Amino acid sequence: MPGTWGIHYIADEIAVGFGRTGRMFANEHAGVAPDLLCLSKGITGGYLPLAVVLTNDSIYDAFYDEYATLKAFLHSHSYTGNPLACAVALEVLAIFQEEQILEGLVSKTMHLASYREMFEALPWVGEFRQLGMIAAIELVKDRETREGFPWEERVGFQIFKKSLEHGALLRPLGNVIYFFPPLTITEEEMDRLADIAHRSVVDVLDS
Repeated sequence: MPGTWGIHYIADEIAVGFGRTGRMFANEHAGVAPDLLCLSKGITGGYLPLAVVLTNDSIYDAFYDEYATLKAFLHSHSYTGNPLACAVALEVLAIFQEEQILEGLVSKTMHLASYREMFEALPWVGEFRQLGMIAAIELVKDRETREGFPWEERVGFQIFKKSLEHGALLRPLGNVIYFFPPLTITEEEMDRLADIAHRSVVDVLDS
């Protein structure tokens, strides 16, 4: 049900759902439940495109009636209910339960957090932030003032190109380097990724 102000809460968990933040859904960290929940990507493990919007009974009931009343919530999507994609989604849910994916993320998220000291020792890192299996390294020109690099220098892109030379595909968003690895990544693979990211930052900014 909508809160005190009668406003429905819509949560977009397309990128952060299915264990990405260490819990099945990011809303769990805040102890809240949305009225509408948008899901995709992780629902099929990335193997096939599938999206779904979940809602509560109050919204569902508001549109449920005989067809003749014309109360239906009219919507349509290409490939709606694709049986192959839905079958893959069911298998992903089964794997989460049978292989205890969420429980297995505890040590991995702690391992990802262990890189904080290594990156924050660099003079160009303004902040290392992390939640679950997502981490971000914010690069700054001046650590004291938090002044960022001019966008014209495309620092993140230069680090991206350097990381390719070292054998890793990093994801820069402006001057922020993201870690967004698959949940199946091993700690050894995480170490290699972090080492390449660290080396690439130094190669570009210490030249």
